[in-house]
Amino acid sequence: MRKLLLTTAAVAAAIAGAGCSKTPTPESVPETPNTLTDSRDGQTYKTVEIGTQTWMAQNLNYQTDSSWCYKNKGSNCRKYGRLYEWNAAKKACPAGYHLPSREEWDVLAQAVGGVIDPYNKSWSGAGNKLKTNSGWKKPGIGTDDYGFSALPSGYLGPENYFNDIHQCAPWWTATGYSDRSAYFRIVAYNTYDLSEDIIDMYFGLSVRCVADRP
Repeated sequence: MRKLLLTTAAVAAAIAGAGCSKTPTPESVPETPNTLTDSRDGQTYKTVEIGTQTWMAQNLNYQTDSSWCYKNKGSNCRKYGRLYEWNAAKKACPAGYHLPSREEWDVLAQAVGGVIDPYNKSWSGAGNKLKTNSGWKKPGIGTDDYGFSALPSGYLGPENYFNDIHQCAPWWTATGYSDRSAYFRIVAYNTYDLSEDIIDMYFGLSVRCVADRP
């Protein structure tokens, strides 16, 4: 089987053609993150309030069935979190948090000043505000204005093939598309956008949890 790429039509646009727009001016100073401790394994994560939502400021690293460390190295799990199949991702977040829906990702994108492009399913300007400034293949376009601290975690594709660490950060949404596929969001090293596409559920993507609403 040939290697399949995560970057389908809309996502290919998200990780190609850098330098087509200027870095937006930061709109706010990130708040000092709080923390949460996962009672299941004792791991502590930073959290951050962005707009009306509270997000984990790190990718989830809770071990479940159908989850992996990038290239099966524990050091990658500690830095980037684990990669999950979609069905595992839906149940992986700690108590009080959940896998965000498409709509909840949209709320985040709006809160950081993203501008929706309905034709290619992307939020222009949101990606660079969510990314760290370093660790990417092309550093310098991530400003992390809100403390979300997205890192280039890569993903797990067909035949257990790990791809694109340092190049992209894809996260599952809780919204399914068909009985085999679901929506995901992605930021990449050479774009300012937060983009959306659809991928088979058996791919391994990162999980970023959002707090339950009261």
